[in-house]
Amino acid sequence: PKMKEDHCLHAALLCLGVLCCSQALSTERLNHSRPSLHGHHEKGKEGQVLHRSKRGWVWNQFFVIEEYTGPDPVLVGRLHSDIDSGDGNIKYILSGEGAGIIFVIDDKSGNIHATKTLDREERAQYTLTAQAVDRNTNRPLEPPSEFIVKVQDINDNPPEFLHENYHANVPERSNVGTSVIQVTASDADDPTYGNSAKLVYSILEGQPYFSVEAQTGIIRTALPNMDREAKEEYHVVIQAKDMGGHMGGLSGTTKVTITLTDVNDNPPKFPQSVYQMSVSEAAVPGEEVGRVKAKDPDIGENGLVAYSIIDGDGMDMFEITTDYETQEGVVKLKKTLDYETKKSYSLKVEAANVHIDPKFISNGPFKDTVTVKIAVEDADEPPVFLKPSYIFEVQENAASGTVVGKVHAKDPDAANSAIRYSIDRHTDLERYFVINAEDGNIKTIKALDREEMAWHNISVFAVEVHKQHQEAKVPIAIKVVDVNDNAPKFAAAYEAFVCENARSNQQFITISADDKDDSANGPRFIFSLPPEIIHNPNFTLRDNRDNTASVLVRREGFSRQKQDLYLLPIVISDGGLPPLSSTNTLTIRVCGCDSGGSLLSCNAEAYVLNAGLSTGALIAILACIVILLVIVVLFVTLKRQKKEPLIVFEEEDVRENIITYDDEGGGEEDTEAFDIATLQNPDGINGFIPRKDIKPEYQYLPRPGLRPAPSSVDVDDFINTRIQEADNDPTAPPYDSIQIYGYEGRGSVAGSLSSLESATTDSDLDYDYLQNWGPRFKKLADLYGSKDTFDDDS
Repeated sequence: PKMKEDHCLHAALLCLGVLCCSQALSTERLNHSRPSLHGHHEKGKEGQVLHRSKRGWVWNQFFVIEEYTGPDPVLVGRLHSDIDSGDGNIKYILSGEGAGIIFVIDDKSGNIHATKTLDREERAQYTLTAQAVDRNTNRPLEPPSEFIVKVQDINDNPPEFLHENYHANVPERSNVGTSVIQVTASDADDPTYGNSAKLVYSILEGQPYFSVEAQTGIIRTALPNMDREAKEEYHVVIQAKDMGGHMGGLSGTTKVTITLTDVNDNPPKFPQSVYQMSVSEAAVPGEEVGRVKAKDPDIGENGLVAYSIIDGDGMDMFEITTDYETQEGVVKLKKTLDYETKKSYSLKVEAANVHIDPKFISNGPFKDTVTVKIAVEDADEPPVFLKPSYIFEVQENAASGTVVGKVHAKDPDAANSAIRYSIDRHTDLERYFVINAEDGNIKTIKALDREEMAWHNISVFAVEVHKQHQEAKVPIAIKVVDVNDNAPKFAAAYEAFVCENARSNQQFITISADDKDDSANGPRFIFSLPPEIIHNPNFTLRDNRDNTASVLVRREGFSRQKQDLYLLPIVISDGGLPPLSSTNTLTIRVCGCDSGGSLLSCNAEAYVLNAGLSTGALIAILACIVILLVIVVLFVTLKRQKKEPLIVFEEEDVRENIITYDDEGGGEEDTEAFDIATLQNPDGINGFIPRKDIKPEYQYLPRPGLRPAPSSVDVDDFINTRIQEADNDPTAPPYDSIQIYGYEGRGSVAGSLSSLESATTDSDLDYDYLQNWGPRFKKLADLYGSKDTFDDDS
């Protein structure tokens, strides 16, 4: 209510002032605009009279106040010519901008009035032209003259800010008077006249944190050490008032949101002095143990914290990394722990800001420390072997039960449980070894052969007695040590050839040996002949001392006719301790060679053939044999072709002839389609029926009373006679002869049931015979036999 009363008072005062000013200005301007017939005199400062040249028009600038809302038109001014004697003969004419619409002139007196309310903000001035003419003749009495009507401004427009809302930022902890933002307002009133457009800025909301410069609109901080962590955002209201801020002026406001930006003015701080953590001794390196976090109220890069371990007995066992998403320090395991060795560790962890502002270094230090205590928890660990792997040796052919070696494992837990051992049978499928479950001694079960398998790789389990699920596994490699148990032998199945014309001491083959034993028990090999044939008259042996030996011819003059094959025993000894030897037999064949030593033939039979038959004789003999074989084959073939068939037909039987006709026949009445004589057996007419497929044991004579007359054409009698003869024939069963007759049988007394030859109309058919067919055809007789009756009734 109070604010409303103030606005009403201001409006009343404004209207009163406008009316007073308008009347005073009109009177003053009217007086100044009057023309004179003589020169116009004005006094100077010292009373001197100034003379101006005579003019037809006295020109002045007219003024009219804007926004006038009185009942009568506003008098703008008066035009008067010095030739106007007041008798009404002069007529004043007004033209130009707004003439006749906004501005009107009294053509007799020259008074100019404004007929409409003017707004300076729409148009500030109007240019008009005045002229005096003779009322009767319209002849110009004076040349036309231009003058300007200016719209006088009043304070009718409040100040307006460029933006309704402003947003600004200023760092926290800024000094007093730090510029935040400048707000600017504009006033549509005339800035050159009065104080209508003179603006003064003031702050309505936001004290005591901010202030504003009255003339420039610059907002500045007003309090020192404003803390973002205490309050981050402020809402300030700025007012711009015209009339120089005096009473009666108009005003406008704007809102400014000011945000304090963060600076690194707060160090990180741990919320507690000690962190307690625990980790199992079974944890693997890299596993997370726990997290610590130092709180820093700053944000962004000012709140970034990096963690590090600066002291403690666990520096070598643990490490810490920074999780920048959560700003936490992550403590991780660095090395494997052992509960039985050390049960707890202590760390001193430091948290420090990554970015430090030098302006606030006095607020430091920007770091904090905390103690982290880590307890190691005991874990149920599996047994541990004293070695990661074992290598043992055992001689081949060692007796069963020979000790190979011993493994040992222990329980690392404080309980120190007893251990039992076993062999993984998947690694010892042949079951060569056995282990003592109590002490871990490994023994052989059967003899080993190095030449069969030089290494045995097995695995041994160690299991806690009271905790079967806790077990460990260790690989064991067992080397089978070689023993010289294999004598050397020929490296290949040698077969030597010597020429009949070989020279004395001529080498014809080089042999080598092979030994399955290791190189220590194998080469070098020694070759020799057995003592009993050391002075062999045919061949001799030379050891080349490079694990090979050469066989030489001792004499000349070998003959295949006398002896074509020689067997030479050779003794080979190895270099083992003790050495082993074997006797190997070399087969030597005597062959015929040419003068250059090339083999021609090694068969003794070739001499026998050469002595008896030549090659041409052998070819002739083979040709004769082939010719004889061809003759025998032809004879057998001709013999088979002349062989008689099993069934001898004495005479062609007409029943074997198949006569084909292209018509179906008309029944027994049709005698033109076939000859009845073809159905008569000529032998049967004479009373004798020979059987062509079997030989009867005795002759069967048919009964004379059953013989039909030769000229008989009764087919029924003919067929019945043949059936009785076949049934009474004791010489063969009926299925030995198949009798085929071309007789279809007699026609039915019922005639044909086909409709192919039926009459075209039902009236031509006579169904009375259906009455005599019996009860099965009674329904048909009723359907068709009574047709005439129905027709007669109708």
